[in-house]
Amino acid sequence: MRIMRAAFASTFDVDNPLAALTVGDQPEPTHPDDDWVTVEVRASSLNRHDLWSLSGVGLTSEQLPMILGCDAVGVDPDGNDVLVYPVVVDPSDPRGLSILSERFPGTLAERVAVPRANLVPVPVGLPVTDAACLPTAWLTAYRMLTDRGRIDEGEAVLVQGAGGGVATAAVVLAVALGKRVYATSRDAAKRDRIAALGATALAPGARLPERVDVVIETVGAATFDHSMKSAKPGARIVVSGATAGHEPKVNLRRVFALQLEILGTSMGTPAELAELLALCVDKGVRPVVDSVYGFSEVSEAFARLHSGEVFGKVVLDHSR
Repeated sequence: MRIMRAAFASTFDVDNPLAALTVGDQPEPTHPDDDWVTVEVRASSLNRHDLWSLSGVGLTSEQLPMILGCDAVGVDPDGNDVLVYPVVVDPSDPRGLSILSERFPGTLAERVAVPRANLVPVPVGLPVTDAACLPTAWLTAYRMLTDRGRIDEGEAVLVQGAGGGVATAAVVLAVALGKRVYATSRDAAKRDRIAALGATALAPGARLPERVDVVIETVGAATFDHSMKSAKPGARIVVSGATAGHEPKVNLRRVFALQLEILGTSMGTPAELAELLALCVDKGVRPVVDSVYGFSEVSEAFARLHSGEVFGKVVLDHSR
């Protein structure tokens, strides 16, 4: 059996997920079906999903060890530079699908196996460390704004808790799409960086100059009331996370009186990933990268993500 270097969950630790992370040898990826191929990983990026996995969310002890990671850029068997779309059809999952590192081994390894249909060409000129940011956080943000948020029907967007991967991506993409963007952060330094991206930066709970058409909500209970109050009649509040509480109080009278839509979403489609790549090329959009670590520094990269101080994406360069 051939082995490879990988970062994986070897146990679960709710209080200190970093303690559940192991870096070591794992078996080469196998192919569940004939249409699967192996990709040599060149770069990957971390997501909060990886910390949840280390905490035991979405995994069982019988699945351990599980290689972590959803995002990857690499080289396919034909020598092409490809982006890995991380969603796999999975009849055993109630959703009918799963994300890499939930049932099938993830991308934080020398190699990853995926269906050939999950490979998307990397546009010429897009650095691999930028492209590696796109398949999860940036794709989620793109879908939140377009398919779910129908941003083409409005002009103003509120992004709660900018700084993290999805929220920061939503700021950049909404600005690129020509919308007025308001974004909140508890951190004054992060608000300065948000403003530099083209948004109006505000403290959490601050009154907006106008009500917005779309709210991008990844924070949850801590900001949801503000999201509701900031929404104009008929607005869409799109939710893809709940980092600060998953059970907010909801004023249902405001929901029906203003005909608000509260929409959940996760990830996106391969077609939307291709659209996102085209937008990045056409508009010159580049992901906001907090830091780049060599794969030999994967433990330090996880510590950076877990610190809560990140602004943008934490990326792994697998050549180092």
